[in-house]
Amino acid sequence: MFELILLAPVAQVETLSDALDALDALSVSVEDADAQTPAEQALFGEPGMPPPKAGWERSRVVSLFSDEAGARDAAAVLAAQDFFAGCQLVAIQTVPEQDWVRLTQSQFAPVEITPEFWIVPSWHEPPGQAQQVIRLDPGLAFGTGTHPTTRMCLRWIASSSAPLGRVLDYGCGSGILAIGAAKFGAASIDAVDIDEAAVQSTRANAEANHVTLNAGLPDKAEGSYQTVLANILATPLKVLAPLLCAHVAPGGALVLAGILERQADELKLAYAPYCQLQVADQEEGWILMTARF
Repeated sequence: MFELILLAPVAQVETLSDALDALDALSVSVEDADAQTPAEQALFGEPGMPPPKAGWERSRVVSLFSDEAGARDAAAVLAAQDFFAGCQLVAIQTVPEQDWVRLTQSQFAPVEITPEFWIVPSWHEPPGQAQQVIRLDPGLAFGTGTHPTTRMCLRWIASSSAPLGRVLDYGCGSGILAIGAAKFGAASIDAVDIDEAAVQSTRANAEANHVTLNAGLPDKAEGSYQTVLANILATPLKVLAPLLCAHVAPGGALVLAGILERQADELKLAYAPYCQLQVADQEEGWILMTARF
């Protein structure tokens, strides 16, 4: 493998990236050329939305090619284009051979939800103090326990003083919340998602954790539930307010996540016709909101 590394101003980043894709680059990534220096700039966008800019004022564009000839040919083609003005070839270099599976696995350690409750990848042994464990490996569907919204939902499940009863996990992703509910005594569980890949992931992860649940598309959700969980994002949660609330049984609990602290009032307003949402937990700028019916 060979890397073609270019330096580009922000205005050229998107065009350069598209051109590299057309030149059969295996991958293209954009980094801050001033990272780890006083000139480093943070680019943050709304979760689920594009960042405010396509790149940094000085962006490092790194593309991967299967052989050196491909990388050099791509560099020559790009250098001849008008849009390459202001860009610079930094290097064409060999990518060292690595055990990519081991490298990827090293980035995912066991995740503590509570001192007794852990999310543990299959290649790790559970910590000695773990009394309850979800076995989960990184996959295509959202939810590995590393994100604050997932951890807050699982903490709520683990600490719920009322029986979970019949549970609906709406937007189940990897199925981690549904599996957590099963581990903590849910009577039955429906896990639904608009993404068929997420449904398949949930089924596979449930089987790996030896729990029983019903996974399917959103029309699988029927009737009333003692516990309704939805870890999505603020905008779809607002749209889904009447649907989610209609599924909560009298005396039941609604648990919402994927919400930034500054979005709390928006959610309270959207759900006001149906229930009174309260902030139940917060972590790293994210909040968990709950209501009892």
